[in-house]
Amino acid sequence: MRMTFSPRLSIATAVAALALTAVAGCGNSDPLSSGGTASSDPNTIVVGSANFPESETVANIYADALKANGFDVSTKLNIGSREAYVPAVKAGSIDVIPDYTGNLLQFLDKNATATTAADVNAALTAALGSDLAIATPAPGENKDAVVVTRGTADQWQLTSIADLAPHSADVKFGAPAEFQERPVGLPGLKEHYGLDISAGNFVPIADGGGPATVRALADGKVTAANIFTTSPAIAANNFVVLADPKNNFPAQNVVPLLRASKKSDKLAAVLDAVSAKLTTEQLVALNDSVSGSSKTEPSAAAAQWVAAQGLDKPVS
Repeated sequence: MRMTFSPRLSIATAVAALALTAVAGCGNSDPLSSGGTASSDPNTIVVGSANFPESETVANIYADALKANGFDVSTKLNIGSREAYVPAVKAGSIDVIPDYTGNLLQFLDKNATATTAADVNAALTAALGSDLAIATPAPGENKDAVVVTRGTADQWQLTSIADLAPHSADVKFGAPAEFQERPVGLPGLKEHYGLDISAGNFVPIADGGGPATVRALADGKVTAANIFTTSPAIAANNFVVLADPKNNFPAQNVVPLLRASKKSDKLAAVLDAVSAKLTTEQLVALNDSVSGSSKTEPSAAAAQWVAAQGLDKPVS
């Protein structure tokens, strides 16, 4: 089973359960509980987001760019996991939501094995069915990576995961507990690169590559760690992302997921214009703005980015 270990995926069941509890106990606190009939007007668009800052920021970017192009846009943010929002797209509660190609493919096709961007995109297109569609994926992606400190990279002359393999016995590896067993975790690193981490050298850290993982790597408690590529902590700590030329980790490009009946040339043109500018570096900068020291609200960070990229004007 190919998948990554983002909190978006690994706690999907828990999130879904919490979402159901929230609906029962809090009424209108559920972003999908506002009722009403899905609009068939192609110029009326509901933009949704999952329940983490990067998704909310990108959703606001979509919304602002669409508004600048004459769409009547409303938002339903912080919906939750794919278990909640993919059915909502199919049903018409939302029309557009940012997703990630590899994880979306795995959700739609549990037997998918594609890893390269081209193969993932082709398999995803085939797996969408009649109710879902996508626009063009962005070059930017938020994917798993093997990360080391600059000191370790310099000491062992590391540029790729394969370079780390000869040092397997000396590597303490920090990652979520499931990384030990899932195909793209330690088994995949051993199969593809010969990186063989013993059970005693694996350090489970349950924050999905977040602050605890970053701190463990920076403090030398682990030698390498599974951290996501759009984490601002990589640049802030001068960490080194080791290259993955054999694509152990599937591509995870940001992609607009659409209700198929709402996809139009005009809608796709606007979303494609956004995606063309949404590089991994831009995602890192947006995440740093929202989650870094400035703590900018996702809507404000999105508005600033849209203006800076010239997307606050109609797409020609």
